Amino acid sequence: MPDVTREMVLEKLRTVRGPDMEGNIVDLGLVSDVFISDGKAYFSITVPADRAKELEPMRAAAERVVREIPGVNAAMVALTADRKAAPQKAPVERPRPAPTGHAPAQRAGGGGAPKAGIPGVGAIIAVASGKGGVGKSTTSVNLALALQANGLKVGLLDADIYGPSMPRLLKISGRPQQIEGRLIRPMENYGLKVMSMGFLVDEEVAMIWRGPMIQSALLQMLREVAWGELDVLVVDMPPGTGDAQLTMAQQVPLAGAVIVSTPQDLALVDARKGLAMFRKVEVPVLGIVENMSYFVAPDTGRRYDIFGHGGARKEAERIGVPFLGEVPLTMGIRDTSDAGTPLVASEPDGEVARVYRDIAARVWGEVTAARQDKSRAMPSIVFE
Repeated sequence: MPDVTREMVLEKLRTVRGPDMEGNIVDLGLVSDVFISDGKAYFSITVPADRAKELEPMRAAAERVVREIPGVNAAMVALTADRKAAPQKAPVERPRPAPTGHAPAQRAGGGGAPKAGIPGVGAIIAVASGKGGVGKSTTSVNLALALQANGLKVGLLDADIYGPSMPRLLKISGRPQQIEGRLIRPMENYGLKVMSMGFLVDEEVAMIWRGPMIQSALLQMLREVAWGELDVLVVDMPPGTGDAQLTMAQQVPLAGAVIVSTPQDLALVDARKGLAMFRKVEVPVLGIVENMSYFVAPDTGRRYDIFGHGGARKEAERIGVPFLGEVPLTMGIRDTSDAGTPLVASEPDGEVARVYRDIAARVWGEVTAARQDKSRAMPSIVFE
């Protein structure tokens, strides 16, 4: 059987008619870059923002014809809405959609259209950092497990398309199974429901994607996974302030964002960029975690502030956001992360697990407070 190529996919997509049955979606320039890996085809179709729901059959048709190609095992196709593609009209009040079992829609400051939530998911929390290497993914895993230890039903989405780490951190292998319709059953370990691009492509595959492809993959991993009933979905964001962060901030009803930083000034400079980005798109910042805050020598018990100390706390005070806690630098965190046995699960009664549970309690307290504070700005739906 010949390998599936980009040209084969595009040729098949030329059989799909464009909006209003004019032309085809390829020649109209609506199809993003096509990415093929392990028998799976990934691409998105750009449509006017106000016609996204109406054009869902066109997306379904594109997915169907691509799946007919010999050698294609699955297709991930999403509509990406482009505001510029739609003519500018006077603002109109759109009717609120009928309840569908989604999480409650949220509005920003009394204006804006509601965002579609995820069926059964009560709150979505993004864990972000301004730069890599600060332990964000390890923090995400242990925060999710700590929220679970505190009595919540928790899921975890690995949104780091370029460097997914959840399969290794949670010691999960294999491929997710497709169930009814287009839904995928999430992988599970330690009681967490987990989804990651690392389950869909081989670890050695280099993900060379542009904005539309990232947006497409993220939205499908969010909305086409059978998460079930969850109190909270923790999203491990990639470092920085790029396409993935903007997709999550602008198209998903985030309850808030947790920023992870180390104490030194250089890391805090980058953390400020993440804080500024979330504030700009009106996503509440739930607080800052200072990771690798200090080191306690196991032989002497003496404490060493290897990267300085207190920088994240001072930054939180300066900009007026909660300081969520200090996570020490320990061999245990490193060893258990490498082994896929996170400390909160493997040593639930240990001191570090207690630190994570305290942070989780503060995070959930901020989420609860945000829900109760009707005047607190929440994100409105914006397709870019």
